[in-house]
Amino acid sequence: MDPKSLYDRLGGYDGISAFCNDLLPRLQGDAQLGRFWQNRGADGIAREKQLLIDYLSANAGGPVYYTGRDMLLSHKGMNISDNDWSIFLGHAGDTMTALQVPPQECDDVVAFVLSLQGDIVEA
Repeated sequence: MDPKSLYDRLGGYDGISAFCNDLLPRLQGDAQLGRFWQNRGADGIAREKQLLIDYLSANAGGPVYYTGRDMLLSHKGMNISDNDWSIFLGHAGDTMTALQVPPQECDDVVAFVLSLQGDIVEA
């Protein structure tokens, strides 16, 4: 097993930022998921992206302190469905493919993301 943290194996802060920079436009441009970003100002979207980078960095073992809310509170009331979740997972997979994330790191990211499903999916 690689003794390096997932954060380091993903390329550190720059690697996680690249992931978010590729993933978020996919989600925002999706015919079904785009509704979650409608009527949002650019500043709010930029803040959300920074919180996502910080959250992923901190949870992957990086030296980043996440100051945002937990996933349950952050997604409460958004009515995210199982179908929304499946579409999100497809985009996340496409992002990992586009960024050529190695198989072990993909598996580790997927395991982490799947652990959040119960806090994110409501409807």
